[in-house]
Amino acid sequence: MKQIKRFLAAAVLTGCLMPLGISAAPDTPENKLIALRHQMESAQTIKQQKKILPQIEATGTFQAMMYAAQFLQSPLLRKTAATAVAHIAVAHPEYNGTRTRQILNDILPNLKKADREAVQAYLQKASKGEEGFVSIFNGKDLTGWKGLVENPIKRAQMEGWKLVEAQKKADEVMRADWTVQDGCLTYVGKGYDNICTVKNYRDFEMYVDWRLDPNGKEPDAGIYLRGTPQVQIWDIARVNVGAQVGSGGLYNNQKHKSTPSEVADNPLGEWNSFYIKMVGDKVTVVLNGVKVVDEVVMENYWDRSQPIPACDQIEMQAHGSLVNFRDIYVREIK
Repeated sequence: MKQIKRFLAAAVLTGCLMPLGISAAPDTPENKLIALRHQMESAQTIKQQKKILPQIEATGTFQAMMYAAQFLQSPLLRKTAATAVAHIAVAHPEYNGTRTRQILNDILPNLKKADREAVQAYLQKASKGEEGFVSIFNGKDLTGWKGLVENPIKRAQMEGWKLVEAQKKADEVMRADWTVQDGCLTYVGKGYDNICTVKNYRDFEMYVDWRLDPNGKEPDAGIYLRGTPQVQIWDIARVNVGAQVGSGGLYNNQKHKSTPSEVADNPLGEWNSFYIKMVGDKVTVVLNGVKVVDEVVMENYWDRSQPIPACDQIEMQAHGSLVNFRDIYVREIK
C-alpha cells in the first residue's frame, strides 16, 4: 500500500495522473526531483537506482546535487552518484560553497578522467571564500534550533537574565512540540508553536522542502523571515479562509501584495519545495519552480510604523497540525 501511494504521488507530479479537483502540478525540475526521490525510495534494486540517479542529475537543482551526494556512502552507487554531483556542480557555478567544494574534492577518485579534469578546473576557478549554502538542519536532532520567545520587538526589550530564563522555558515547549522523524524536522504538538534558528540572519536566500499532513484538522504552517510572519503554507482546499490562492504569499501584508501570483502547490500530503530570497525588506518566493512572489516588500507585522528588523531569526511555524520540513539550506548574502 505504501508503495502504491508513492507511485500515485509520483504519477501526479509527473503529469501521468491528475487527482479530482486539483490541477496538474507544474512540470518543473523541482517537481521532477520530488517524484524521482519517491522512485529512489521505492526502488527494489541497485540497478533501478543507478538508472534514476542520472535523471536526478538532469533536474540540475541545488537540492538534486545535495540529494545525489547522500548516495556517495553506498559502495554500489558511489560512482554513479559522484558523476551526478560533478555534472550538476560544473554546470552551476552559482552552487559554489564550502560544502560543495568539500564534496567535489572527496569524489575526485570516483570520477572518469574527463569529469575529474572538469571538476579540478571548477575547483581552481571557484572562490575559496564563498561559504555558499549551509545546511541549518542536520536531519538527526535539533542542534541549531531554539524555542520562540515573544516577538522581535519584545525580545529586544528584555533584560539579559529575563531573556535567558524565558529562553529556557521556550526551549522546553519546543522540545515537546518538535522532533526529528525520518530525517525531517517535524511538528507533533497540538497548539501554535514556532521553532527558531539560534542564528540571526540579515539578507539571505534559502531552500526548504515542506509537507502538510492530509489528515490534519486544518493543515496550515508558515515560515517567519527575520522573526516576522510570514511566507504562508496551507491546504488550498480551505476556501473558508481564502487558501485557494495558494501557498507562498506574504500572508500578513496589508499595504503590499499578500497573495501569491498563482497557485503552484502540489497535492495535499505531497512534498513542496520553496526557494526564498530576502534582501532588505523585499522578498522573492519560488514554489515548486514557479515564482509566486517577486521582490515584494514584507511589512513589519509587530509594528507597521517600523521597517522589518534588519537582522533576526528564521522560524518554522505550525498551526496545531503535523507538518514536516526537510533539506533546509541558507546562504547569507553579504
